[in-house]
Amino acid sequence: MGAGRVGVTLAETLEKQGHSVAIIDSNPDAFRRLGPDFSGRRVTGLGFDRDALTQAGIDEAYAFAAVSSGDNSNILAARVVRETFGVDNVVARIYDAGRAAIYSRLGIPTVATVRWTADQMMRRLLPAREVTEYTDASGRVSIVEMSIHRAWIGHAVTSLEQAAQARVAFLTRWGSGEITRPDHVVQENDVAHVLCEPERANAIQRVLATPPTRRSES
Repeated sequence: MGAGRVGVTLAETLEKQGHSVAIIDSNPDAFRRLGPDFSGRRVTGLGFDRDALTQAGIDEAYAFAAVSSGDNSNILAARVVRETFGVDNVVARIYDAGRAAIYSRLGIPTVATVRWTADQMMRRLLPAREVTEYTDASGRVSIVEMSIHRAWIGHAVTSLEQAAQARVAFLTRWGSGEITRPDHVVQENDVAHVLCEPERANAIQRVLATPPTRRSES
């Protein structure tokens, strides 16, 4: 739902990967953004309207993305698709980060556009800053991407965990994810993905962003 830049990019990418795609928008002119090779259905209507959804093939759908410009429309459409049509894989784009957190806890996966964009900018402006990648529905457990100080290179990941008092769930190493093992040592350009309570993320990042102490080296 939504034939803006995000919706069109998503639809065309999915189709190129071999999926059957339908795209819904209330403005028929929005479909002009679609490339000439797009062969999916174009449905003019509201993404939370049952007739429009049925025309788009919702009864056969594996997944649904609500990426229109309206938070309320996206949430309403996501709820209708999940609760009325029983589609499990549903996601809604939300501009209001506070509301996104609330809806996530209600079981509607959301992408908070503004928050995500700000996080991406901050990640590049301040490389030593932590970035939350996932928070469970209760808000009590997060996976947070954290940078590691160069002085940790060559040290065991278990030493890093001991110093931070947190679990490193996996590392990004040269662009690929690796689940941590007891014999893992920190290598240059490693990025840690830490499993922790959200309120501890900042303190843990401070530990990882500073050289190890003699205690942690032992």
